[in-house]
Formats: sequence, structure tokens, C-alpha cells
Amino acid sequence: MLSRNWLVAAVATAALGGVGAAAAADCKPSKWGKDDQIGAANYVTPARVLAATKLVKLGQSHPLGIVVEPGMPAFPPRTVSLQVVAPGQHNGRDLTKDFGWPGSYNDDLAQLWFGIGPQLDGLGHLGESNVYYNCNEAKDFVALTGLTKMGTHNVPPMVARGVLIDMTKHFGVPALAAGQGITPADIDAAMKAQGVTISEGDVVLFHTGWTDTMLPKDPKTWVSSEPGITNAAAVHLAKFNPLAVGSDTWGLEAVPPVQGDKVFYGHVTFLKENGIYILETMNTGRLAREGVKEFMFVLGQARVKGAVQMIINPVAMW
Repeated sequence: MLSRNWLVAAVATAALGGVGAAAAADCKPSKWGKDDQIGAANYVTPARVLAATKLVKLGQSHPLGIVVEPGMPAFPPRTVSLQVVAPGQHNGRDLTKDFGWPGSYNDDLAQLWFGIGPQLDGLGHLGESNVYYNCNEAKDFVALTGLTKMGTHNVPPMVARGVLIDMTKHFGVPALAAGQGITPADIDAAMKAQGVTISEGDVVLFHTGWTDTMLPKDPKTWVSSEPGITNAAAVHLAKFNPLAVGSDTWGLEAVPPVQGDKVFYGHVTFLKENGIYILETMNTGRLAREGVKEFMFVLGQARVKGAVQMIINPVAMW
């Protein structure tokens, strides 16, 4: 098992190593124009939405978000806490005075990081050398009170064809091992054997079995390591022009990275270089068990202005 200290140190080392590697002057504007803020969400068109609806043939639906709960493991220092309160109703009071009848109600108060559990990584989440998607420099759009560009509130509803690539089936195991890399060759072989194709604008999900098997029995190992795609696999997947790429792991890439890879560098490939969204900790177990490899994917995230990430519960329908 890897420690959280190793994980934090690895991220810090990667960040320091990248300083000066990608100056804004060398950045190329997005293919959707220098002012674009939504990247691959431009692939969501009426034609693709209509095509996605035709994938619903059995009337089945499945939540792709796992349950978020206080105390759950998360990338440090992210946490979530929840309080249920009944304002003005302490010491036996009710709301007769306010409502005209003995009403009562509960509210909830949370302190949390939006990048916890099942989440959408927005385009302002990760860059390199303080340069982000579409050549945006951190100094120009990152503020303590929220992003002034590329906040997740800008992302339109994601309605798309979704595909599942089952890596447990490919490797013949209940779950991939910590740090096990998924290479371009693995992806191509699994897709061919499972009859999966990726088209422009699709949402691509990987099932590794990591969350289903490891989170319940060993949460410390779950959050400090994971199987995932390699740096080369991210580049390979980006060539398909997907809307988003996700997995049933908390960080998408292999941790620790395979030899020669940079930790979490697939995030740079997807978010910064291509405007492709990342979906983490997706609940893919049922899809894998039932052999669902193609489905309608729908996500309407909470629209908190200026947010970097968002806790989500996309729905798969088939």
C-alpha cells in the first residue's frame, strides 16, 4: 500500500518538474476558437443527442455516482462533513407562530470539497506551468472566490453515447492491481474483443473493479493507489475526440505511475491539451456485470458559478 504522503510528494514533484515546460507563448488555441470555454462539450449537438436516445431499448437506468458520505477516503486534503439542522425548532419549539400550524422541517448544512467521490473535472482544474485549456493563464482566471473562466457551471448538459470498456474482462480478474497500467494496446485489444467502438463526442468509461472490490474492504489502499491508464493511453484516447473519459477509480491514471510516466499527466492531455472532461469514481460495476457496453449518458451537474469540479451522479440508460 502507498501512503498519502507518497501521493502528495509525487504530485508536488511532478508539478515542480513541469515548471517552464509549457509557456503560454507556445500554446496553440483550441480548435473551437481562442475564446472557447467548454472544450469537448461542443461535441454535444442535437443530432448526437437524438442518436443517444435511440440507445435506450430496455428502459433500464443506473446511477453512475457512488454514495458520498462523511469520512469517506479522498485525495488529500479533501473531506466532506454534513449536519442536519432544524432552524428555530430547538427546545421543543415548532413553527406555529411562523406557519399558522405546527410545522417542522429539516435543512442540511455541508462543508465539502466538490472534488470528492464521483466527480466532474472541469477545464480549469489542472494545467501545466500555470497554463490551462485554450492558453488561459492562471493569473487571468483563477480567483479565491471562483474561476472567472471555465467554471463547471458553463458546461452544458452532457447527453451522449456512452461506452464501457471492461478491463477486468480483458485481463480475466475481479479487479486490476494497484499501479497496473492500461496501455493503448490493452485498450485496442479489449475494444476489439468486446465489440466496443468509440465515436467523436462519446463518453468513454473504464471498469477496473477497483472501487467495487477495494473501497469497502481497504479504503486506505483504495485512495492511495489505483490502476489506470498510462500517459500514452491518454494520448491514444484523445485521438478519438471523446466528450469525456472516466473510470471507476478516484484519479483515472495509474498510481503509482508506470515506469517512465508522469503522475496524473493524462489530466494534462485531456483537460489542458484537448478540452476533454474527466469523470472519476464512476459506479460501473452493474454495467460490467450485465455486459452493457453501449448506453445513453446523461449529466446535468449542479451549476455553482466558478467551480473547478463538481460532485455528480450521471445516469446510464439502455
